[in-house]
Amino acid sequence: MSLLLVAQLPPVIEAFLSPVETTPLVRKTALNAAHRKLGAKMVDFNGWDMPVEYPAAIGGGIIAEHMAVRTGAGIFDVSHMGDIRLAGRDALAAVQHISMNDASRLAIGQAQYSALLYPQGTFVDDVIVHRLGEEEYLLVINAGTREKDFSWVHDNTRQFDCRVENLSDDFTQIAIQGPKGVNVLQKLTDADLSAVKFYWVTRGTVCGLKNVLIARTGYTGEDGFEIYIPSDESTSARVWNEVLEAGKEFGVVPCGLGARNTLRLEAKLPLYGHEISDTINVWEAKLDRFCKMEKPEFIGRESLEKAKAAPLTRTLVGLEMMERGIARDGYKVLEDGGREIGYVTSGSPAPFLKKNIALAYVPAEFSAAGSTLKIEIRNQGVKAQVVPTPFYKKPKKS
Repeated sequence: MSLLLVAQLPPVIEAFLSPVETTPLVRKTALNAAHRKLGAKMVDFNGWDMPVEYPAAIGGGIIAEHMAVRTGAGIFDVSHMGDIRLAGRDALAAVQHISMNDASRLAIGQAQYSALLYPQGTFVDDVIVHRLGEEEYLLVINAGTREKDFSWVHDNTRQFDCRVENLSDDFTQIAIQGPKGVNVLQKLTDADLSAVKFYWVTRGTVCGLKNVLIARTGYTGEDGFEIYIPSDESTSARVWNEVLEAGKEFGVVPCGLGARNTLRLEAKLPLYGHEISDTINVWEAKLDRFCKMEKPEFIGRESLEKAKAAPLTRTLVGLEMMERGIARDGYKVLEDGGREIGYVTSGSPAPFLKKNIALAYVPAEFSAAGSTLKIEIRNQGVKAQVVPTPFYKKPKKS
């Protein structure tokens, strides 16, 4: 019998929407009116007025939106994300200095997952680095850390001959995610999407707009694309509606932050302020495959060398609930005897897997797959088991 408690799914959004940083005024994307016209439930997310879910009458609801992305296609407004452009003779050197992955490996048109680190090896933010030209790079950053990230990048690249520009408000960014996302977008563009590999970018005409940046990336664990279009309200709404119209035959639905969170959790994609933060280092977060220590220099490298030589005191694990109950963000993790040993970073029902899952930091000695732990829920220890992650992997194409 499934432990998935459908009626209890929405509260997970409270933890997901807890702001990392807040701004005095709530900001709106150019698609705000379009979301409200569709009847979306709107929430304050890191100072942005964003849709958390859409009405069931149009195929919405967190579970329905999640399932649409896993089986068909969903469309997200991700315009609250930030964009930083580095261009000039020393652009590569600057990117190498501030990020942990090796940008020298990128061909023009290729992207990589990376992170900006503090000198102590903890996270400023995780980013996607796109190489757009011979001397041009675009960093896509998180909404809740926009201003902090730009200031940090600007301050830490002063010694390099390159321009650092904040383009965050220049684009409306729309994500078209799911196995049928390629079919939806191909109807609207002259770009040959079959020639674009995952984590590569191209340019093409989209909905009549020329030279649109099209990235085959996403934050759902599925195949999908993100398009960057002019940020004026009329153009943004027109493209959003044309994508929805083109996707009708593929079952496309508009998706909010609720489904975005459950999708990324199933795929074990980190969220700043949860799995990564300024107090968590790369080794603890298990993101070392993206950290190229063979690079001669980058901010945080020296501290990471020292940390790597010492025993790991805590590590991120995946948990599956063995008893009825949902592990919420911030809940205590206990060992069998009831002693507190860690905490949940993200937890919710997994709509596609029909299980209750979580990510948590625990001491290394409790991290082996199969280990039985407990989550403190309403002052009771509820059994959970350490399981391999990611919880969900998209099916390989035949």
